[in-house]
Amino acid sequence: MLENTRTDTLARVRLAEAARQQNPTVVDVAKRLVSIPTMTPPGDTNAVANALVEILQETPGIEIEQFRTADHVLNLVARVRGNAPGRRLVFNGHLDTFPLGDAEDWTASPWGEERDGRLYGVGISDMKGGVAAAVFALKMLAQNRQSFAGEVVGVFVGDEETLGVLGTQFLLDNVPHARGDAMISGDIGSPQVLRFGEKGMVWLTVAAKGRASHAAHVHRGDSAIERIIRVIQDLADLRKLSPKMPPGVLAAIDEAAELSEKYSGHGETDVLKSVTVTFGTIRGGRLPNLVADRAEVTVDIRLPVGISVAEIQHQVHNALAKHDQVSVQINGVFEPTWTKPDHEIFQVVRQACKEILDIDSAINMRIGASDARLYRAAGIPSLVCGLTPHNLGAADEFVETDELRSLGEIFTLSAFDFLSSSTASSCALQS
Repeated sequence: MLENTRTDTLARVRLAEAARQQNPTVVDVAKRLVSIPTMTPPGDTNAVANALVEILQETPGIEIEQFRTADHVLNLVARVRGNAPGRRLVFNGHLDTFPLGDAEDWTASPWGEERDGRLYGVGISDMKGGVAAAVFALKMLAQNRQSFAGEVVGVFVGDEETLGVLGTQFLLDNVPHARGDAMISGDIGSPQVLRFGEKGMVWLTVAAKGRASHAAHVHRGDSAIERIIRVIQDLADLRKLSPKMPPGVLAAIDEAAELSEKYSGHGETDVLKSVTVTFGTIRGGRLPNLVADRAEVTVDIRLPVGISVAEIQHQVHNALAKHDQVSVQINGVFEPTWTKPDHEIFQVVRQACKEILDIDSAINMRIGASDARLYRAAGIPSLVCGLTPHNLGAADEFVETDELRSLGEIFTLSAFDFLSSSTASSCALQS
């Protein structure tokens, strides 16, 4: 037993040193990925997935499978098997990005430019930098696959920006080894704050009908716009709902508050505990001098842990029942999800962050959504540890290259440590 422990320790030391020496290649991979546009719409991942295949094939020992779920969505599963059966760790990352916006607002190239310790590009933080870090970890572990049991799998997908049905969800449903004993996502965030859960969501379009008349004869009309305003006021009252949060989740949010808000902004803690209601668009009427006969509003409702989609839908139904000539269309829903913040995967990644960056990472919920919610919904403990975003979704989006290189090392050591901590597997590794 002592001999095996010593062998594992020496293997880890060698792996850590190799990762330090090779970490500049993380930046090279990220540059190549960001040079290929994958903006949504349409979110075409064909070219970037093909580039990833070429990058992964440079390293022996990585098995690659391709899964096309639509003309514009090509997903990859990359697999590195260790020296014996064991646990499976999954890295998940999406290849589609936000739109470019106005290219004239960029002072750097939207398709990748490195300068002054920064790497610029569309989607570099959300999340081609995180994908590059996961690819680096796969390549490092493939070079050292005789030193660990179990396997590490990279799941690189499209369709995340449009809820993941053709990407992560398809692979979870159809590819057994896309599942694992734990999952790490490199989606936006920070190694300073490891994320264990995400709020749920309900997207609505509420439409109101009225009766048109000339504005001079307002007594003959019935304004759909005024009706939709009253609906907005009632839906805004959903913010008053009080979630029944599990004590462990509530304690983790409060404990992480001071550090987490440095990265996500003052007020994040309250948002994580609250139902939020955002009215994204509103339109109605035909002319300034006509009483509007139609109007509609789109609504984004985010659910903290402790409130279900069914409860929100019930509350929406009750709110709209007060109004005549009003209808609602549900455009998308998902439940809040969370992994116990004391799960082993958090301790492993937190220790790697301490070793590489000399930081004590906080562990907190995440405001935004990611494909990690799909893994949690499938019963797989999941963590988000990504890059600190700068100008996310705007001109001159960038990440710090030092942090990008460090994330590659963190992922490499986290995977090795998680797989080496036990050889008992809950996965069918021969699938």
